[in-house]
Amino acid sequence: MSLHSLALFGTLLALVLGSAFGVIHSSHGCRQLYAVLQQLEADQWYLQEDYGRLLLEQSTWASHYRVERVATRELQMQAPALESLKVVRP
Repeated sequence: MSLHSLALFGTLLALVLGSAFGVIHSSHGCRQLYAVLQQLEADQWYLQEDYGRLLLEQSTWASHYRVERVATRELQMQAPALESLKVVRP
């Protein structure tokens, strides 16, 4: 083997090893990012679930039946008598 072919062999070996380590590094980074993605998707699912529950609770608290019941029972409010109503026209 000549010195030139030995240098070429060493360079090619270094390039192959560098490429192999690059693939390893890239694969590891891809796996880490995929794990982060899975965690974020799980968090999104839980947040969507909570949001749905909150919308249901909001609609329950704001229902006309409940508002009327709280107004009459807890606040002792009542509808005004018809005699006290006035119609305003433009």
